[in-house]
Amino acid sequence: MTSSTVLPSPVPAVGTPETAPAHTPRAGTQLALADDLLTLLRTTTTEPRPDDQLEALTVAVAADLPVLLWGEPGVGKTAALTQLAASLDLPLTTVIASVHEPSDFSGLPIVGDDPAVQGVPMAPPQWAVELVRAGRGLLFLDELSTATPAVQAALLRVVLERRVGALQLPPDVRIVAAANPRASAADGWELSPPLANRFVHLYWVHDRDVVVRGLSGVWPRAELPRLVPERLPKAVAFARRAVCGFLEARPTLIHRLPNTETRRGGAWPSPRSWEAALTLLAFGTAASVSREVLALLVRGAVGDGPGLELLAHLDRMDLPDPESLLADPASAELPVRGDLRQAALEAVVTAIGARPERERWEAGWAVLVRAMETGAPDLLVAPATTLAALRRDDWEVPEAMERLAGVVGLARRADRSVGRAKASADARRATGARR
Repeated sequence: MTSSTVLPSPVPAVGTPETAPAHTPRAGTQLALADDLLTLLRTTTTEPRPDDQLEALTVAVAADLPVLLWGEPGVGKTAALTQLAASLDLPLTTVIASVHEPSDFSGLPIVGDDPAVQGVPMAPPQWAVELVRAGRGLLFLDELSTATPAVQAALLRVVLERRVGALQLPPDVRIVAAANPRASAADGWELSPPLANRFVHLYWVHDRDVVVRGLSGVWPRAELPRLVPERLPKAVAFARRAVCGFLEARPTLIHRLPNTETRRGGAWPSPRSWEAALTLLAFGTAASVSREVLALLVRGAVGDGPGLELLAHLDRMDLPDPESLLADPASAELPVRGDLRQAALEAVVTAIGARPERERWEAGWAVLVRAMETGAPDLLVAPATTLAALRRDDWEVPEAMERLAGVVGLARRADRSVGRAKASADARRATGARR
C-alpha cells in the first residue's frame, strides 16, 4: 500500500489552484525583496488527491478520537497538521509537550481567600483558556515522545477526559499528537502504556510523488469523510456485530498488554481501544472508505495482530451463505477477490461434508461449475478434490464433475476416490458407445 503525506515546506496561505493569491513584489530595500521572495515560496495551493494516510487521519479526527502520528523527523507530521487545521477551518493550538511542566496540563494550584472553605483551584494555562474561548479548534501535542514520564502522566486527563486543570475543553476540540520513535527522538522516552492506549496510532511516511508535486506548489487537501445519512444506523449495527462477534470468538484479545516496553508504547488491545476500533469501523463503513484506510485505522487502534484478525473476520462476515449457494447454484454470486472466493467454495464443501446427501453433493459440483464460468479455474483444485472424496459408491458421477475434471486436473491427483469416480464415468461412456 502506498502512503503519502504533506511534507514540511513553510506552510502556506492555503487556497485552491483557482484562487491562489497573486503577489506583486514591493519596491524597497533588499530585505523587503527577500520577504517578497519568501512569501512567493510559501504560497501554495491544495488539490483533492487519493491519500490513504491523510484519509485515515481525517476519519479519526471526525470520530473525535485522539490520534498519534509516528514518524521520523522531517517527514511532515507538523506540516500535515497545519494543513489539516487550515482545510477544516479549525484554529490550531500547538503545544510542545516536551518543554512543558506537568502543571501546564494538570493545572497550577492557586490559593484563594479561604482555601479551607473554597479549596485550592487548579488554574489552567493560557492555551487552554484560549481554546475554550474559541469554542473549537485542533489541539496539537507535538514531540510527545520527548515528554518526561511526569508530563505524560499529566496528559492522561487531557487526552481522555479533555480536562486541563479545572477547565473542560469544548466538545468541538479535536486532539492530535506527534512523536518520533525513541531511537530518532531528541532524548526520547517510550510512551507510557496508559497514555499510548488512549490514542489511535498512525505511522506517517512520505510519498515520492506527493513530495515532488508539493514542492512544485500543490499539496493534497485534507477533507472530512462524506457520511451518508441513510447508512448511519446500518454502519453502527455492522460495527457492533463485527467487533462483538470477533471478541466472542477470540476472548483472549479483549485485553492483552504487550510484554515489551516498546510495544506497550504503541497500539494494543484493551476494552478502551476496542471501543475506538468499533467507532472507527462505524465511521469507515458509513463513509465507504477503502479497505486500506480501514486497515490503517483498525490496526492503529488495537495493534497489528488483533487488527488483522478483525479484518479477516470482516471478510468472513461478507461471505455468502453456503446453503444459499447450494439452493440455487446456477445464479450463485461468488466473491470476486480470489481468497474470498476460495473461502466461499471451501465453506460450500464443508457444509456438504457436515450433511452429505446426493442432491447436496451434486449441487456442490454445480456451484464449482459456476465458479469456473465466472472466475479463475485454479481456485477449484482444492475444493473439487475434497468434494470428490465425499462421493459414496452408489452415487452416479454428475456431468458437472466430468466438466471440471479436465480443468482442475482431477485425474492427475492421487486421490483414490477421484480415481474411482473417473473410472466409473469412463466405463459408462464405453458402455454407451458399444450400444
